[in-house]
Amino acid sequence: MVKRPVAFAIKDQKKSNLAPTILAKGHGKVAEKILRLAFDNDIKVRTDEDLAEILSVVEVDCEIPLEAFAAVAEILTYVYKANSEKEGQERDSEDYT
Repeated sequence: MVKRPVAFAIKDQKKSNLAPTILAKGHGKVAEKILRLAFDNDIKVRTDEDLAEILSVVEVDCEIPLEAFAAVAEILTYVYKANSEKEGQERDSEDYT
């Protein structure tokens, strides 16, 4: 059996001291659209089948469950690091133009 793609968009609410929430989720063609939007907007994407299974039961606009916090925190750390590295590279290239 072929697995349908699944995708989730997670909204970090660190500044408001709230848990991250599911901003969007989808399977099949909807997942492909979510991923395309992410790629088109240089949003970092990670693959984690176990986390996807946990998040599949969470409704949109709901906080992620406690058992997913560690995995989501790891992903958000990866995203923040990748974004700061990208911003640093962009600043460096601006210095030479």
